[in-house]
Amino acid sequence: MAETTEVIEHADVFLWANQSDRIKNEITIELFVFNKNYTPYVMKFSKELEASIRALFLYDAVNTVNFGAGTGMSVRDYEMSEAEENVLLRTELSKVGRAETLIHLIENERGSIDTFSETDHEFKRVKGILLRCKEEGKKPFYIVKAVQQSNVLNGAASWELNDGTFSSFKADIGVKMPIDNQVLIIDNDIFIFNQNKFEKLFQYEFKKQLLADAKVAEIEKAYKLSFADGLDLQSLVKERKKIVNKLQKLEIGVVTQEQAIEYADDMQLELMSDEKNHIIIMDGNDLDMFVNLINEDYITSQLTGRRFEIKSKKLLGEPDGEPPRGV
Repeated sequence: MAETTEVIEHADVFLWANQSDRIKNEITIELFVFNKNYTPYVMKFSKELEASIRALFLYDAVNTVNFGAGTGMSVRDYEMSEAEENVLLRTELSKVGRAETLIHLIENERGSIDTFSETDHEFKRVKGILLRCKEEGKKPFYIVKAVQQSNVLNGAASWELNDGTFSSFKADIGVKMPIDNQVLIIDNDIFIFNQNKFEKLFQYEFKKQLLADAKVAEIEKAYKLSFADGLDLQSLVKERKKIVNKLQKLEIGVVTQEQAIEYADDMQLELMSDEKNHIIIMDGNDLDMFVNLINEDYITSQLTGRRFEIKSKKLLGEPDGEPPRGV
């Protein structure tokens, strides 16, 4: 029986721009900021600022795509593209875990999202700003920009210059908004205007993630793991940057399942296994411990008997004559 290939329907960004341009003043907008943990906050804004927000976020994105359509701009998959001129990159929202989580929280857990207040929250922890745009009867789309802390002014240490005269800065915080287009999210598609800012904004490093995905497949073949309900190895790894980094050089299978369990016992680590000898992973901390074990990142000093977790190491060659000496 022939296998069927799932056909993914992508959003037509040129059609989106054409349609949005006609009704851009009727689109309802809401503003959110999110911090370095990707926790969103509702951000209130004054009526007088609405025109500026629409211009900086919505109009600029629409105009850029419409202009690109007239100059032959094409859409390419982010994962397959190289440095190309007049190309708009696209990837799937489901591939970018932090962006997907952010949108999920805004759309499905609105009641639990706080309104941002400088009294209760710290703007210095804000990582990005998101405009939610909604046309009546249609799904919302989102325009996202990074907030650079170098563009944030603290009221206590800033002055205003008006008519050649310095005066005290009256606001708690001043923010210079980015004027460039960065990220547009429509349905399950992310359109990338600025690749570097997109990668930093959502900590998405495709090449590293691609290798990490391959390592995950190797781990699943080499080890018997048991996960808490709703968890799996792939999703846990995507949410832990340090694990993605560690997997880049990890040699799968050098430490066996039995050795890992024994190693954890020797190091007095709380790694659990079930009656089938499957290693139990309940959360990200358990995953960290497991990866550290199969990467031989725990050691007992032969001098003091103390146990250490080591952050980096260098494999020494076989001793030839005298043992290696420190420099």
